Amino acid sequence: MPRRPTGTDLDGDAGAALIRGALADGDPLPGTDGFAGVVDGTLVRDVLGRWPLFVDADTDAPDCWSRSLDRLEDPRPLPAGFAADNQGQRRVWSLPDPEPTADASALAAVADAVETSVRAVDPDGLAVAFSGGVDSAVVAAGVPETPLYVAGFEGAHDVAAARDAAAAMDRELREVTLSHADLERAVPELVAATGRRNPMDVAIALPLYLVGERAAADGHHRLAIGQGADELFGGYAKVVDPADDPRVDADTVRGARRETVATLPDQLERDVLALRAAGVEPVAPLLHDRVVRAALALPGHLLVADGERKVALRAAAADMVPQHVRSAEKKAVQYGTYVSRELDRLARQAGFKRRMDDHVGRYLADLCGETHSPNDGS
Repeated sequence: MPRRPTGTDLDGDAGAALIRGALADGDPLPGTDGFAGVVDGTLVRDVLGRWPLFVDADTDAPDCWSRSLDRLEDPRPLPAGFAADNQGQRRVWSLPDPEPTADASALAAVADAVETSVRAVDPDGLAVAFSGGVDSAVVAAGVPETPLYVAGFEGAHDVAAARDAAAAMDRELREVTLSHADLERAVPELVAATGRRNPMDVAIALPLYLVGERAAADGHHRLAIGQGADELFGGYAKVVDPADDPRVDADTVRGARRETVATLPDQLERDVLALRAAGVEPVAPLLHDRVVRAALALPGHLLVADGERKVALRAAAADMVPQHVRSAEKKAVQYGTYVSRELDRLARQAGFKRRMDDHVGRYLADLCGETHSPNDGS
């Protein structure tokens, strides 16, 4: 049942006293891994929306709230950085925009924040989602006895990269070999859990969901992930030359990075809901406040330099991850696992041809029991 906003009930590692202080002084990064829930009868969601929180859409002063989509009549996310009570919703925290710090100080702060955060992860019941790139490798380095999991179709880039990286790090790797039957079964479950049915969201979340399922089946109840690294440290191609890239409005590297950070609440809502539906709780050490604060203070050339992305993060990994692993380029998960390719193949096999508008989206709707003729729009 939905819950009324009374008492204190929080996701994340923040205690009520810490949130009260953050509300009083407006500190958006008070030293937590994010938080969402209720403190003293006030609903709160941290500035990056690291944990999902939903309220009914038709009221400014919500009578009830939920962490999932299935317990409210018309669920809408409480925006990141907002609080809500009987007076309505209001923004209480905004993402800082600090001036860049000097190179040596900036690099030292990132290295300390990253290492502290990954080594602070409790290994109890933990598995690591591992793609062989620097993000997941840094997370894995912090929990050296924890098994690593990778998903992908036979021959997928991520599986090959994970094998190579796990061998270089002398780690146990468990492979989740995907099939068409896995996708057909998982899509309706994932759509129901996340409320997302567009092909991009589904293709991104499917590998995470299927890895989470396998880890849960193996007895793990928590899954460590590298989420946030691309957004915070300049991992996207559109950050490299923003003045000439129509995908961003900013014309500086730092400005483009800020735009990517602003996408985190929407992405994290999807990923957390997917993992919880799979049976595991996410652990995202690279999204701890200390890492966020250090990353936001980086000058542009420590995000991207000479075409290399995530410069500061790769430097921070120097004592934790083998060189060829921390310098490896990664494909986006939907492509590195072949999930996007195989969803397209399945759509065409089901009669949803590429000449149709949104042919994969129509196929996903069909899998979810919606009525779409393969010939519609042809």
